[in-house]
Amino acid sequence: MDIRQLNYFVAVYEQGSVSAAARQCCVAQPSLSAALRQLELELGVSLFIRLPKGVTPTEDGDKLYGHAGKLLSQLQSLKASFKAPVNRVQFRLGLIKALGVERMSALLREFSQQVAGLELHLVEPDEPCDARIITPQQLKAGEVLQPIWHDRYLLALPPAWPLSLQSHIQLTDFANLPLIKRMPCDAWALLYPELLRRDINPDIRADIQTIEYALGLVSAGVGCALVPDFDSLQQRSDVSLRPIQGLTLQRNLVLAHGRTQDSPALQVLRQLCQQAANKG
Repeated sequence: MDIRQLNYFVAVYEQGSVSAAARQCCVAQPSLSAALRQLELELGVSLFIRLPKGVTPTEDGDKLYGHAGKLLSQLQSLKASFKAPVNRVQFRLGLIKALGVERMSALLREFSQQVAGLELHLVEPDEPCDARIITPQQLKAGEVLQPIWHDRYLLALPPAWPLSLQSHIQLTDFANLPLIKRMPCDAWALLYPELLRRDINPDIRADIQTIEYALGLVSAGVGCALVPDFDSLQQRSDVSLRPIQGLTLQRNLVLAHGRTQDSPALQVLRQLCQQAANKG
């Protein structure tokens, strides 16, 4: 086992995809796959379950991720202790909820690696900050934006429900449908008024804020919920994701900052957001 293998493993774990991890690590996919197989052979375990769309970690993969993160962090600290001290660069980044753990982790890791001495503070988007990741509707006067991601929303259902056998969900299917309300949520703000306009009344079973709790309730069979179409959710076997026909549910995510702000750290973050937008 070596540091290169651990770095590859962490990239695959966080990206949920071997090909995406290979692009992030700037290495050929066959080389990364070979290093990953060698690591599994050395440990005598399977670290990932290969799926049609990416990979999902096994229990051993989750266990190794915790250890690998600590080891790589300690290694970075060790290297840093022999380097000349650098000036600390404080940067406050405001984030709205439900941005996607995997892609945000990758973005923030690249940001931290490319800005020497970065001291990153993640805050609520309405607090004073150097930049914000928000929807365009939340843009303030005097701010400019850089597009990052475009998400469509799907309906997450328990796999055993008859509706999960349909390729699409009709608006009429929401009549008396057990539904988990999640706020704030751009898609809910569009869907619910439309249902009421059509005199369609779902059966609201819960009112929560986070995607994680919503998915937990869906998996438990309590109800269904609107969720962004994240790659990591497509790989889950405990929920079924279906598009809703007859209504466009989507959101755009952007990097926003003051028109006159132009620090070196912000320039790096804008470039990374541009790269993320190009990949999308």
